[in-house]
Amino acid sequence: MAKISYYTEEGLNKLKNELNDMKTKGRTAIAAQIAEARDKGDLSENAEYDAAKDAQGMHEMKIAKLEEILSTARVIDESSIDNSQVSVLSKVKIRNRKNGMEVTYILVSEEEADLKTGKISVGSPIGKGLLGKKIGDTTEIKVPAGVMEFEVLDISRFSE
Repeated sequence: MAKISYYTEEGLNKLKNELNDMKTKGRTAIAAQIAEARDKGDLSENAEYDAAKDAQGMHEMKIAKLEEILSTARVIDESSIDNSQVSVLSKVKIRNRKNGMEVTYILVSEEEADLKTGKISVGSPIGKGLLGKKIGDTTEIKVPAGVMEFEVLDISRFSE
């Protein structure tokens, strides 16, 4: 049984658009590369043709992976999110207990994670450590740099 993944509407549309581009523009570009390589003569000794066929295989594998992800993707209804505890699509403000630094993250699916925009995966060490926590809770989270202790300061919907 495949694992269901939850997305924002924006994130799901982005994946659908990416799949559409790969199926149309991507396949057309690879077909052109194969045709160009085929026109260069003997296929048995044509490295360009082999490379183009390999690229085609990789491209089709990416398409299959995206189709698999989309088949189990669901859009989360933001109004159903419980703001009393940290969950997927929660916007959570935390304080590092060691240095006092405060940071705000939005917990999203793995595919939507983007640290530059403050979106971290629920599967990341910090994301896993925050799930289920309430305002005022402290948690120790094992990260690659060691163990960090965070306090949950605020929880809201990501669109607020």
